[in-house]
Amino acid sequence: MSENSSAEGAAVVQEIVAAFPSGRGSLIPILQEIQRRQGYISPEALKALERLTGISATEAYGVATFYTQFRFTRPGRHKIQVCNGTACHVRGGAQVLEELERRLGISVGQTTPDGQFSLERVACLGCCALSPVVAVDGKVYAGMTPKKVPGVLREYAAQATQSARQEK
Repeated sequence: MSENSSAEGAAVVQEIVAAFPSGRGSLIPILQEIQRRQGYISPEALKALERLTGISATEAYGVATFYTQFRFTRPGRHKIQVCNGTACHVRGGAQVLEELERRLGISVGQTTPDGQFSLERVACLGCCALSPVVAVDGKVYAGMTPKKVPGVLREYAAQATQSARQEK
């Protein structure tokens, strides 16, 4: 993180901490708000939190890692969620997830090096009749198979290429 963005991040954390009562009881809501505003909880945010609250970065990290809602890596531009519910699981959801991991070169909870994709496994997307399903940025892809994965990824890669052209 650059020095400038680190300072901006610390200012955001300071603003968040100021909005909550002091004390350990506010730690989880503060962490939730940091993640809501920054997309994840960075090491810099934990250091700023320590300076402002006196709660060590190690303790705050320990609390945050207990809960699955917190992430510690910057999310990708596109969030891919693979349903792991019973219907999706028995109809091949695990194979779809394995193919996504293979093609993206990442594991669940990670972001591709180019920052384009984050990969998550979720308990249920509520589309059991359409299983197995994958959602990308909230758009649901039904009846997914490993063979359909390249087409879905191409759709978003094409968007990235188109956006890059428009920025020039």
